[in-house]
Amino acid sequence: QVQLVESGGGLVQAGGSLRLSCQASGSLFRINAMAWYRQGPGNQRELVAAITNDGSTNYAVSVKDRFTISRDVAKSTVYLQMNSLKPEDTAVYSCAAVGSRTVEWGQGTQVTVSS
Repeated sequence: QVQLVESGGGLVQAGGSLRLSCQASGSLFRINAMAWYRQGPGNQRELVAAITNDGSTNYAVSVKDRFTISRDVAKSTVYLQMNSLKPEDTAVYSCAAVGSRTVEWGQGTQVTVSS
């Protein structure tokens, strides 16, 4: 089993930046990729960004060129740098550890972008 602890959410004005962190512990060998998802008010959960064990990344079209996912292997931590934030980025952001058969979730962190 993998445990995930997120941090870094908060309130920011449009155009501002935030960095989310997700520290993983437990059965890290089970992880094939790490990802950030978000769920805004009245919306379905959507994939924001993902990074695989070989460092490959992919992004939702809506955040490409504004958000960057990265990792620190030594710290077992994945980051989501969010720049040029927009009110429509407001959501609960959750970290996910993706294995071959399972997905483990963090508790989520609120990001609110004011206009």
